[in-house]
Amino acid sequence: MWRMYIAVFIQPFTWSFYTASVFIGIAAAVLWTAQGNCLTINSDEHTIGRNSGIFWALLQSSLFFGNLYIYFAWQGKTQISEGDRRTVFIALTVISLVGTVLFFLIRKPDSENILGEDESSDDQDVEVNEPAQNNMTKAVDAFKKSLKLCVTKEMLLLSITTAYTGLELTFFSGVYGTCIGAVNTFGTEEKSLIGLSGIFIGIGEILGGSLFGLLSKNNRFGRNPVVLLGILVHFVAFYLIFLNMPADAPIAPLEGTDSSAYIKPSKEVAIFCSLLLGLGDSCFNTQLLSILGFLYSEDSAPAFAVFKFVQSICAAVAFFYSNYLLLHWQLLLMVIFGFFGTVSFFTVEWEAAAVVARGSDYRSI
Repeated sequence: MWRMYIAVFIQPFTWSFYTASVFIGIAAAVLWTAQGNCLTINSDEHTIGRNSGIFWALLQSSLFFGNLYIYFAWQGKTQISEGDRRTVFIALTVISLVGTVLFFLIRKPDSENILGEDESSDDQDVEVNEPAQNNMTKAVDAFKKSLKLCVTKEMLLLSITTAYTGLELTFFSGVYGTCIGAVNTFGTEEKSLIGLSGIFIGIGEILGGSLFGLLSKNNRFGRNPVVLLGILVHFVAFYLIFLNMPADAPIAPLEGTDSSAYIKPSKEVAIFCSLLLGLGDSCFNTQLLSILGFLYSEDSAPAFAVFKFVQSICAAVAFFYSNYLLLHWQLLLMVIFGFFGTVSFFTVEWEAAAVVARGSDYRSI
């Protein structure tokens, strides 16, 4: 599905673009659920934090390398030729094909190393002897599990945090670059700054994922300090963006905006905010992946399905209102959701830590 979507841009047509967009939405849900489950079963309670950080750093490295290529290859160009476009999307199609092949080479872990694996050999024998379910029945069962999981206390609390990641995902991946490109005060560099912004978002994501992955093994304070760092970093970024960017930047016409902000728009501040947005995003997502893999280790697929569902819905809502709301209202929404999302994450982590301290099963909360 991903290769089909990328290949569409080699020779784009309206009908093929919208058709591929529908399919990629379905494929993304399946892929994210599979990746989350793969991450969980290849980790244990001591390595889930480290592996989540490494996974996130590798995932977001595309932001850095992709934007770096575009920034230098297309620098100074006002029109993108057909040859330039085809070169990029043919390369991306080949890379996605290689990635798909590598997915099949991921090792299958031994049962005793799977996080949360505590079934007895008798239970496993019963499962082997049970008649195989058809694929439709399995899909229905997984859907029912996801629905039941949605209404549990822990998942409802984590859904607030997940909703925030969806809103800020839309902001840094779509809205913020548009804002930078719309500020006429930046002069002729306003368009190239969009690519540079993407590079620094990628640097922030990679830095956060790598740092938290390396430090997670020696982290005695749990996941809360990382999430707290993430929300503080984002609040600083939102405040600087509020001061640096004109309020009408997200909804400015093609000609851009000459409106003034609270300070004179600064390219350096804009790029620094990109770095902060990427760093804060990595704080939230690495810890969400980690806690989901820890809490729902025995059956992680429904948990990651709910995670991606909530995040995608909120991202779609954010894309919708981004065309109508001024910048300061969009920032205010993220501040509100970020605050309550952080509090809800703290609540789940504290309850889980209390259960572990009592020597009970972490998954019983």
